[in-house]
Amino acid sequence: MSSTYETKKVFASDYIVELFIDHFNERIRIDYYRGNMTNILIELEKSVEFYSIKKVIFYSRPEHWQQLISNGFELEAIIKGYFNGTDNYIMTLYKDNDRRISKFWVKEDEILRAISDKQDKKHVSQLPKNYYIRRAEKQDATGLADLYKTVFSIYPTPMNDAAYIEKVLEAGVIFFVVECEGKLVSAASAERNKLFHNAEITDCATLQEHRKYGLMKKLIFLIEEELKNNGIYCVYSIARALSFGMNAAFHQLGYTYQGRLTNNCYIFDKLEDMNIWVKDLANFKPL
Repeated sequence: MSSTYETKKVFASDYIVELFIDHFNERIRIDYYRGNMTNILIELEKSVEFYSIKKVIFYSRPEHWQQLISNGFELEAIIKGYFNGTDNYIMTLYKDNDRRISKFWVKEDEILRAISDKQDKKHVSQLPKNYYIRRAEKQDATGLADLYKTVFSIYPTPMNDAAYIEKVLEAGVIFFVVECEGKLVSAASAERNKLFHNAEITDCATLQEHRKYGLMKKLIFLIEEELKNNGIYCVYSIARALSFGMNAAFHQLGYTYQGRLTNNCYIFDKLEDMNIWVKDLANFKPL
């Protein structure tokens, strides 16, 4: 494959559907659809067979999720307010038994329980001496690529490629970074969906030796401010279910756990389950 992913748009007489075909993660995601659901599902099945897909993810509106259940899908998570204020029911369909079975589900439940049992600490501390936080710029592409390469041996998008990061920055993705003594040690971004007015907090990474200062919470807080100033109120993140630190950070910042995507993508060092965290920035207040 010349690319790890592609977008396929189908315009038929009675429906429109947009398929995100992720070759690297062997999955298809339906991001946009309109029209005859029966024929949309027929079109989807053709693509699943053609591309040898193991997992289908359908971003469904409330009026369609029960129809998808009748066609073999299951509800894995909900992003409240995703479609310009209407909820997104994340429906999934598996074409491979191994892809359907999680090896870490019980452990991930225990992590969530441990996080919810801890007292909320929403305070965002000041940056330590020698640390500087700022908006990322095009010239940071190489430093960002080195950061992601160090933190993740596997990542679902090519964030270890400086050229790819340059394109991401040029496309207007919001990126904030933390710098220490001239080196990028932490970063996070927000991908805005201009059609549905939501944003995903993503690409969260901090070097191991710098994780004790709560840098990620500070980055997310600043991203939230930027999003709200741009009229984005629905914000969500898809976090590694095995990461205590990332899930704890979202919990402490007022995000709500809304489900788990089984064997969703290759990240860190293997195929992993991902937790959905959602927040309504319309109620955003400085910490």
